[in-house]
Amino acid sequence: MGEGKKLLLVLPRGERGYFGKVSRSGKAGFVRLGLPTVAAITPSDWDVEILDARVAPVDFSKRVDLVGITAFTSEIPHAYEIADGFRRRGVKVVMGGVHVSALPREALEHADSVVIGEAELVWEELLSDLEAGRLRPTYRSSRLPEMGGWPAPRRDLLDRGIYTSGFNTLQATRGCPFDCEYCAVTAFFGRKFRTRPVDEVLAEIRGFDTKEFFFLDDNIAGHPAYAKELFRALIPMKRTWGSQTAITIARDEELLELYAKSGGRYAFIGFESLSEANLKRMKKSWNSPEGYKESIRKIHEAGINIIGSFVFGLDDDDRSVFRNTFDFIMENNIDAAQFHILTPFPGTRLYRTFEKEGRITDRDWAKYHTGEVVYRPLRMSAEELQQGYYWIYRKTYTLKNILKRSLRSPRGIIYRIGANISYRNKALKMPLVSEPV
Repeated sequence: MGEGKKLLLVLPRGERGYFGKVSRSGKAGFVRLGLPTVAAITPSDWDVEILDARVAPVDFSKRVDLVGITAFTSEIPHAYEIADGFRRRGVKVVMGGVHVSALPREALEHADSVVIGEAELVWEELLSDLEAGRLRPTYRSSRLPEMGGWPAPRRDLLDRGIYTSGFNTLQATRGCPFDCEYCAVTAFFGRKFRTRPVDEVLAEIRGFDTKEFFFLDDNIAGHPAYAKELFRALIPMKRTWGSQTAITIARDEELLELYAKSGGRYAFIGFESLSEANLKRMKKSWNSPEGYKESIRKIHEAGINIIGSFVFGLDDDDRSVFRNTFDFIMENNIDAAQFHILTPFPGTRLYRTFEKEGRITDRDWAKYHTGEVVYRPLRMSAEELQQGYYWIYRKTYTLKNILKRSLRSPRGIIYRIGANISYRNKALKMPLVSEPV
C-alpha cells in the first residue's frame, strides 16, 4: 500500500427521533469516543481523518485506502449507505460497534470486514492484514482489553466548533456488573467491570482545555473502592463533571460525599420503572421503588442534580404508568428526566425473548432510537404507548413544571435550567397529545 496511507473514520447520522440530532445551529452534542479511540491506536504511518457525518456531507470521491464506520442501531441505515457508496468506488470498508457486533452477518453485506467487540487488541492486526492483501471478514479479540496503557483519544482530529457542549468526554471504566435484559452495554462490553489506572485518567483530564468534562462510563461508581480513589484524586483539581451512575450510590455515604466534593454536579440515574415486577423481570431488582424517595433526598442534599431515566412499555406497564411517573418526578423534584420506549436492541436478551415470542413488529433499524414503538406491548396498545411517550415529555417540560423543579434550591440551579431548556426544545418538537387514560 506504500507511503501516505489514508484512513477515513466516519460517524453516521440517525434519520429519525428527537435526540442525538444536529441542533438548529448545525452542531452536535457530546463527543463520542469510539472513532477518536480507534484513531489513537492507529499506527503513525497512517494519515487519519474523522468525519462526523451528522454535520458534514460525505465526499465519496476522497482518496482513501480504508474507511472505518461505527454506529448506533438507529444510525445503521445511514452507515450502510455510506459503506455501500465507498465500496462501489473500490474502497475497502470496515465496520464496528454495538449493532455490528450483534449482527455481523448483516453488516458484512455492506462491509469488507467487521470488528466484533472492542477494537483495541485487533486493530493493528486488521491494518496489517489489509496492507498484505489478506483482510479477513471478521476480527474479534479473544479477551477483553484491560484499560491501562492506551493512548488518549485523538480529540485533535475533531472540529471543536461543531459541538455545542460536552467536547471533553472520557472513560475511566468499562463494563457493567449488572445484566439488565434490555441493555446493549453488557452485550458489548461484558459484565466484567474494568477500571483504568487513576493516574492515566488524571493525566487525560489535565490535558482538557475546559474545567468541565463528562465521564461516558455506564456506571462511574460501579466499583466503589475504585470510584472513591478516583474522586479523592479529583478533589484538588477543582473541576466540575457529570456521569452515569446507579441509584445505589446513595447507600454509601462516603462515596456520595466524594462524588460531590470532587466536582460531580449531576448524575444520570436509571430509575427505569416504578414497578417492582418490571424491575425484577428486567433483572434490575437491586433498584427499589421503595427506597427511591430517600435516595433522591440524599443525593440532592449532597448537592448533586439528578437526571432520571425512565423506560415505558415494560410488561407490567399500562396507561397509568405515564401519570404515575410524572407525579413521581414532580413530587421528588427530579431535576430533569429522559424517557424511553422499551426497545429490543439486537444482541440483548430482550431481543431474543421478543423474537421468540413473535412480538417484534418492525425491523427498520432507523426506528430503534427509543422513541418509537417497534414491538407489541402487553397491557396497552402500541399507539397508547407512543402517545404516552409524547404526553409525558410535553408535560414534564412545560415552563411551569421546569420552574418548580429548578427552583427547589439555589445550589446547582444553572445546571438544572440548562438541562431543562435543552429537553424542552426537544419536547416541543413532539406532537401535542392528550393524556392517555
